This record gives sequence, structure tokens and C-alpha cells, in this order.
Amino acid sequence: MDTTGAVSRARIQRRTLTPPEARVWTALKGRALGGFKFRRQHPIGAFVLDFYCAEAKLAVEIDGQGHDQEDAIAHDRRRSAWLAAQGVDVIRFAAEEVRVNPDGVLKAILLAVRARAKSPSTASRSPSPLRSARGEET
Repeated sequence: MDTTGAVSRARIQRRTLTPPEARVWTALKGRALGGFKFRRQHPIGAFVLDFYCAEAKLAVEIDGQGHDQEDAIAHDRRRSAWLAAQGVDVIRFAAEEVRVNPDGVLKAILLAVRARAKSPSTASRSPSPLRSARGEET
């Protein structure tokens, strides 16, 4: 699978996060969520993942309304199947869910990343507090 286009797209997309993506990124960057490192707009194969935790091989996707279209749904399924074949699990959240329930989204991400992380040290990590996009502790 050609990765050249994905790397270029990832560079551009890092500069143009949507507001829901920016809100999630604020909570993930700098190992702020449970001490796990996430990358934003990370290329894998021909795809660019919104957020990726290599330690857990977990992709986090924030889907706007365009993902509700039939062709986008089919594309997302093919993409998720390809990523699963690479050992990457994908969890998806609607952008609206990030807007109305950011704490719930972050808690779901933390549970998923903890469940998939392979490092034995993750069991003893104390969770860092979840923070909203405004930096408030939850």
C-alpha cells in the first residue's frame, strides 16, 4: 500500500483539525490521558488516523456528519477491516458526541487504551485526571 499520499495528507490535516478533533487532542497530547502517548493525524498505510496510540495499537476516529453517508460508511468499514488485519483496533465517536459528552468520550478512550496496552507497567499507572478542552479537571 502506497504511503506517500497519506504522509502528505497527514501533514496538512495536522494543521486543520476540526473543533471536535482539537478538543480531543487537547485532552490526549502530552500523555495527559492515563500516561499514554497519542499521535494526531497519523499515517498508516494509505490511511490517516485522527489519533493513534502505538502502545495499544488503537486508532481513535472522530466522525463528522459526512461519515453518515452510505459510501463513507462502506469506506470506513473497509478501512477498519484493513487496520484490523494490521493489528490496529479502531474506536469511533461522532463529532456531536464529543461536543455534548466530552468526558464520556475521554473515559471510553481511556478504557479502550488500557484494555489494549501490552505494557505490564500500564496496570500500575495511576490515571491522570481527564481534562476538558478548556483544561478543567473532570
